[in-house]
Amino acid sequence: MSYEAKTTYYFDRPGSQNTSDAAKFAAERAKSMGIKKVVVASTKGKTALEFQKALSGLDAELIVVTHVVGFSEPGVWEFPKDLALKLESEGVKIVKGTHALSGLERAISRSQKLGGSSRTEVVAETLRRTVAIGVKVAVECALIAADQGIVSPDEEIIAAGGTIEGCDTVCVIKPSHTQSFFDLQVREIVAMPRNR
Repeated sequence: MSYEAKTTYYFDRPGSQNTSDAAKFAAERAKSMGIKKVVVASTKGKTALEFQKALSGLDAELIVVTHVVGFSEPGVWEFPKDLALKLESEGVKIVKGTHALSGLERAISRSQKLGGSSRTEVVAETLRRTVAIGVKVAVECALIAADQGIVSPDEEIIAAGGTIEGCDTVCVIKPSHTQSFFDLQVREIVAMPRNR
């Protein structure tokens, strides 16, 4: 039996005040494990910049998953376009992808005619409530990046997400495509909030 002791970090509470530390922990784990891709959720760019700074000098590619156009308001992309262009010019990949654990399902559950929860939303809610919202976000970002062909189911990645704003959860994930969801593995939780 092989066992390697690794540190897991626990934040007292969720939120954006943990973003800088989460980025640092993600960079440390990527370096120690030789992981070449770090996927992080960022809505308006602050988390993306924090992760870019933490990964500076490492041989690891930063992949930023943003909300899709129309997520909050029809026709509007929340991520600043000028920042996206700047990050892309510096080698960061920006991915806009429909939420794998809601997407079309949310339209059905919010419908006044149809209503009710969907099986996909039950999976999302289970991750949110039993582990951490950031784990749900990290899993979803891994699915989106795999579906876009930016990460492969044959590699381990760092995936990070947060609770409402910023980043407070970092995982090592073996990704999968959405259609193969149950092949995805959260292999390590590097950091997460204890109280949710």
